[in-house]
Amino acid sequence: MFRLRRVVRDFFGFSRGQINAFILLLPLLTVALFSLPAYRWWLRAQKPQFPADVPLLDSLVAAWDQKEGSPSDLPVADTIQKYPFDPNKVTVADMAALGFSAGLSARIVRYREKGGRFRVKSDVLKIYGMDTAFYDALYPFIELPEKRVFAGESITAKRDANFQKDYKKAKAPLLINLNDADTAALKKIYGVGEKRSLRIVKYRELLGGFISLDQLAEVYGLDSAVIKKLSEHTFIAPDFIPRKTNINVLAEKVLATHPYLSVSAAKAIVAYRFQHGDFKSLEDLRKIPMLNDQTIQKISPYLEFSKDGANSTE
Repeated sequence: MFRLRRVVRDFFGFSRGQINAFILLLPLLTVALFSLPAYRWWLRAQKPQFPADVPLLDSLVAAWDQKEGSPSDLPVADTIQKYPFDPNKVTVADMAALGFSAGLSARIVRYREKGGRFRVKSDVLKIYGMDTAFYDALYPFIELPEKRVFAGESITAKRDANFQKDYKKAKAPLLINLNDADTAALKKIYGVGEKRSLRIVKYRELLGGFISLDQLAEVYGLDSAVIKKLSEHTFIAPDFIPRKTNINVLAEKVLATHPYLSVSAAKAIVAYRFQHGDFKSLEDLRKIPMLNDQTIQKISPYLEFSKDGANSTE
């Protein structure tokens, strides 16, 4: 050790304190230098300790891919075998034959095990994950009354009364003006309940009115079957004029409330208006990079450009 101190002192010209620090630091540097190669060599030398766990992990990954609610778990209407069934008694195997997914079948079984009972056909629709289109396909084959049967009233009589009612409706189909209807009128359409009717009215107010029935697909929570029913029982008056959004007057926050304009798009519109003056036509909107042609085409029926209210969309 004394010789090492002398060599370090003669070679580097260190003081006593510096020599002591250098001697302490030298082994630490050596360990740091060779620890990573040594650790890598040790890892290569190790063998898997739990080879039996590999198949288990593979099975878990496969099960995750088939988790409940995935597209492969959804019912397929084309695979339905059409025969009558009672949801209070039907077995899992029969539900699979009818087109129920494994997840949906399991939820029905759990519902029955907990004391739940299906009393009318519409109770089946309350099961989480039941698609409206799939329910419509099953509806004629569910062996339950359409409505609750009271004392002294037979199921057959109730079904006959409902058939006569449905027949009268079929002869005189319900037609509702989509831009004038309130929630009470919309709820008369099969499949449109309280929440869906409120969403339709709220979206219509934000939009400024529907100019096409295709816009129903933009309302949150409406599946394809409900949209089809709405398209069959609603109409848009030929002379309807949507409420206009004055792009040269309204503030950023107000512009951003329109469903076709995002917050960033509203900011860009206000910034362009501040730098270049009022918008004269749709061509001025095309100068804003974040507004693509599709967005401009959708928003154009709801815009007016002049501060005096005159509309110019040339």
